[in-house]
Amino acid sequence: MIPADRTRYLPAGGLAALLGAGREYGAVDLAVGTPGWPVPAPDLIEQACVALRTGNNQYENPAGNLELREQLAGVLADAGDPADPATELTITVGGSEGLCVAFLSVVDPGDEVIVLEPSYENFLGGIALAGGRPRYVRVGADWRIDPDVLAAAFGSRTRAIVLNTPNNPTGHVLSREELGVVARLCERWDTTVISDEVYSTYVFDGREHISVADDPALRARSIVIGSLSKSHAISGWRMGFLRANAAITEVLRQVHIATTAGGAGPLQRAVAEAGVLRSGDWNPAAQMQRNRDRVVAMFSRLGLRCSVPEGGCYVMADIRPFTDQTSDKFAHRLLVHGGVVVAPGQFFFGAGVGGDDFIRIAFNRPDDTLDEAERRLTRFGQGVE
Repeated sequence: MIPADRTRYLPAGGLAALLGAGREYGAVDLAVGTPGWPVPAPDLIEQACVALRTGNNQYENPAGNLELREQLAGVLADAGDPADPATELTITVGGSEGLCVAFLSVVDPGDEVIVLEPSYENFLGGIALAGGRPRYVRVGADWRIDPDVLAAAFGSRTRAIVLNTPNNPTGHVLSREELGVVARLCERWDTTVISDEVYSTYVFDGREHISVADDPALRARSIVIGSLSKSHAISGWRMGFLRANAAITEVLRQVHIATTAGGAGPLQRAVAEAGVLRSGDWNPAAQMQRNRDRVVAMFSRLGLRCSVPEGGCYVMADIRPFTDQTSDKFAHRLLVHGGVVVAPGQFFFGAGVGGDDFIRIAFNRPDDTLDEAERRLTRFGQGVE
């Protein structure tokens, strides 16, 4: 059997390989973004059981449970950015399917897609499946977009640009000025913006999350990917959504039907019935910020140079003040001799340059996990192995 040519461009899936990577060593996992904290709202679990037991076990509307879409629209409206639940919102099988649907809907084989580095590796998988080619653009030392560097990447083959705010892995939150730069370039080159905003509920220090759909110059040419995986700690439910204008949504839904025919009906109903999207009681951002501060302090004491994330649930740490090892070798050393798992920076630099200097650390963890990680890091830093 000869595999399809596009599969040669799929990323190695390093992050997925980290799932359970530390079990052999009894290690503390600070590598993957699977939420250890917060825990799902109890009513979510109860409503899932109710939905399953009362016969809601068949196909849902491929566009998604209408009540759930209406609740999502209400959240967006409260943020000052209304969307029509009937024509502009689609429930997907997690944010990952949403990404693939977006790329398949707008990218043709040979098209270039601008990817800001460092970035989430699943972007590359979606681009590859659509037959596109990534055009890597490094952001500045402060993780901000350099307008001149970005402008140089656009051209006649540029079909889309991928944004991620708050960013995985850096935690940078795009500013209105940066979105303005993107908007002007996209208008000039007639480019679509695919914006991964799955961490939008975690923005720190009084900042605000600005969706590309909130920018008048980008709204008509944007596709927003959202998810409840991190915000409501139900990553295994695969509950994502797409937001775009009605014309783009019509195409997105056709591709969505061709890929999955829709997400899990009973779980969609459970989210709608639990009312967690409407509830003001669910607001873990303050505790997540405290987790951020604690993890930054822990790894700074070890000797790493940590950028303080503006949002999300990851710290990007420069290992150079501590070691001259490559990040994968340092991560392995920390696993074997320190009992802590982190993600090597190579996973976030598809162009192959820069990843050796960094590791990514997840801080969506409960206090007892962070307590144990801190004890182990202290011993590791003292050379006690």
